[in-house]
Amino acid sequence: MAQDTRTAQPVVLRMSGITKDYPGVRALDDVSFDLREGEVHALVGENGAGKSTLMKVLSGAVTRDAGTVELQGSPLRIDSPQDAMAAGISTIYQEFNLVPYLSVAENIFLGREPTRGPGLIDWRRMYAEADALLDRLGAEFSSRAQVRTLSVAEQQMVEIAKALSVDARVLVMDEPSATLTEPELQLLFAQIRRLKAAGVSVIYISHRLEEIFEIADRVTVLRDGRHIATEAVADLTAADIVRMMVGRELTDTRYEVLPAFGQELLRVEGLTRGKAVRDVSFALRGGEILGLAGLVGAGRTELARLLFGADRADAGQVYLYGQPVRINSPSQAIRRGLGFVTEDRKLQGLVLSMAVSENITLSHLNAVSRLGFLRGREERRAAEKFVEDLDIRTPSVRQIVRNLSGGNQQKVVLAKWLFTRSKVMIFDEPTRGIDVASKAEIHQIMRNVAAGGAGVIMISSELPEILEMSDRILVMHEGRLAGELARAEATQEKIMLLATGQEGTRA
Repeated sequence: MAQDTRTAQPVVLRMSGITKDYPGVRALDDVSFDLREGEVHALVGENGAGKSTLMKVLSGAVTRDAGTVELQGSPLRIDSPQDAMAAGISTIYQEFNLVPYLSVAENIFLGREPTRGPGLIDWRRMYAEADALLDRLGAEFSSRAQVRTLSVAEQQMVEIAKALSVDARVLVMDEPSATLTEPELQLLFAQIRRLKAAGVSVIYISHRLEEIFEIADRVTVLRDGRHIATEAVADLTAADIVRMMVGRELTDTRYEVLPAFGQELLRVEGLTRGKAVRDVSFALRGGEILGLAGLVGAGRTELARLLFGADRADAGQVYLYGQPVRINSPSQAIRRGLGFVTEDRKLQGLVLSMAVSENITLSHLNAVSRLGFLRGREERRAAEKFVEDLDIRTPSVRQIVRNLSGGNQQKVVLAKWLFTRSKVMIFDEPTRGIDVASKAEIHQIMRNVAAGGAGVIMISSELPEILEMSDRILVMHEGRLAGELARAEATQEKIMLLATGQEGTRA
């Protein structure tokens, strides 16, 4: 549990009256924020609340329209990331900025290599200084290791070491836990506590409220570009934070299990691809939400890619609507009534440079075309209906998707597949990296899909989500199905025992 910092430490950073306008949108409206020495200050809010924009102002990636920034009581002008770094402000983004084929030390000191003469890198000194930084963080890998050989958590440690190498006193961590397993998350928290003890101040951005209560001292809530509150974490409950984030009480989202499901839509027998997916068999019925749980690397996404034709199986048979099928490409999968909401919405789910309407109709252009020609009015009308039905917050369907918040981008992905009227829908980590309110809305969309008679496969690393949403749960371990749990018998403990390969718990 986070410590209660009642005795206020000196303020090292103060942002006052920060305002930022984009065409047609006020992203930040007179926002103030302060950070104390040696504190972890959480920054939370729905997608689009202004968190990222505020941190981009601080990091020099965005120029503020109004307001002031002070560092240790002195005004600070930040016109570029270099200005922020020179002032001791470093940002670690969710997507790491590392060169995979360079060593850890080369990444830490990239562009700032110590020299022992003109054009001569002092390799011995560079590796020694890098090792000293890694020791400070409790790392167990060498500074000579190539970054591509490290785990996600270890790469994150390299990013932290980079920040420390420029003597950062303020460290911004943007969704640092998004791809971490539970042991890796605890390692991250141990590193943050070391930084606190050394007097480093951390701004921690996360949608996972349980992390806020474990690691943060204070929390600031933004909503619609405005500062709502800053409070000691010890004075709040999760419900308090959610209420401030969304401005209302969230309704009860517990899922009532339907008494019976429809006909079998999908059956998989002995599906295999190398060691990633090994002899997997299961069935899915109409109206059912089938949860697929397991640790990172268990084979869940690989299984989804096989079903959708993105990869070829070595063995096994897939049946759709009772008939054996061979699906060799995503286009064949779409024609046969399968939809796939991928884990990475930006790289695989959307064309970020295209409009909302174009993304929504992309997988089913025949529905808005005649004789090979796109009918713009029909496309716009179809997109507008989904914008209204899914409450996608966008100025218009012609808005470029890149400009939407993460939660609204995810809704556009969902709209794209709902437009295809797929009978089997695969959702891979459908709520990763989105806020509490958007998560509840997406859960309701998934329930509506199932209630309409489609079969839903949901892959999630969040056990509370798996337990809340699933009618039945399959657990994978090292490419195999380790067991199956009915909704009534499933617990986090049972899922984890199966996910870690404990034979005695197999169903």
